[in-house]
Amino acid sequence: MLKVVGEYDKGLIPPTYHKVKVSFLKKRVDNIHKSLDKYKSKWEKWRCTLMCDGWMDGKERSLTNFLVNSPSGSVFLKSIDTSDVIKDGQKNFELLDSIVEEIGEENVVQVVTDSASNLVAAERIPYSKGRELAKPAVTRFATSCLTLNCIKQQKNALRSMFASEEWATSSHASKSEAKQVMNLVLSD
Repeated sequence: MLKVVGEYDKGLIPPTYHKVKVSFLKKRVDNIHKSLDKYKSKWEKWRCTLMCDGWMDGKERSLTNFLVNSPSGSVFLKSIDTSDVIKDGQKNFELLDSIVEEIGEENVVQVVTDSASNLVAAERIPYSKGRELAKPAVTRFATSCLTLNCIKQQKNALRSMFASEEWATSSHASKSEAKQVMNLVLSD
């Protein structure tokens, strides 16, 4: 293919790296916004959960990922550098409140955070414009909720797997943890 391009015209000037990168990036951003709009259109009907997960990057910055979960699926909303607000409960509350407003206050039924003290402190400020924003509950990561939901959705497939000959002959079948999981999945 490169030979054909080279033979086309010796004076052909290819697009610059910058031009290719910018146009490709713009198309990807547009596609992501269209995809996000599909989720947003369902939030009003089904309502949703705002999930927050804080972490530290290699430069010791405190970052918080914001995801939205609803019956139509989970979507990454944004990641924010929260280094400047990490120890201020009021600023964290204002940040959570702004994210809830972005999603649509009437669409958010709950906020799930990790147990990072900064977000727990924000949750302890109980009211936002006269409405309760969140009830604090200890959870390690919001992804645990998603994992359990996926397991529940795959319960029939898991039951079939545990009943299969392939499972019975698997090296995992004899492990005590696997037996506990199997008993849990096979129970009603």
